[in-house]
Amino acid sequence: MIRSALWFSAYNFARPGEIRKAEWTEIDLEAAEWRIPAEKMKMRRPHIVPLARQAVRLLVDLRGPTGCGVYVFPSQRSTKGSVPMSENTVLYALRRMEFDATEMTAHGFRGMASTRLNEMGWGPDVIERQLTHVEGNKVRAAYNHAEYLAERREMMQAWADWLEGLTQE
Repeated sequence: MIRSALWFSAYNFARPGEIRKAEWTEIDLEAAEWRIPAEKMKMRRPHIVPLARQAVRLLVDLRGPTGCGVYVFPSQRSTKGSVPMSENTVLYALRRMEFDATEMTAHGFRGMASTRLNEMGWGPDVIERQLTHVEGNKVRAAYNHAEYLAERREMMQAWADWLEGLTQE
């Protein structure tokens, strides 16, 4: 399960708290979307995470072991899946893989994805919307409410394909 949480973090680069508190009711495997409600988001706005094929496959595989509970990634101490994974589980897994704090953190998947997606040529607006960052220009923020969902779907699949390619090198 921890391995799946690491991969899900890499595929979706959501905030660690959003990942560990992901609930099965938020996941739509047919639509390939994770719909995070506003109350779970830092900026209190609902967020749609397009799921790449690899992320959907990971969730399908998890459905058996954790699908009867509330959380996609429940605490191993929770017999009914009613408690989310600890906030330190992914961090400790990274430390066991010998990444120190200067190399990688649970939150580091976000920076890694942003950097590489910018290098790959994806539009900054698309990347920033996926990261759920708020527009710094107040006038632009007041007028631009674009979700860039089609572009984000394409980007998330390209990102997952790139990650998958790393495992085959």
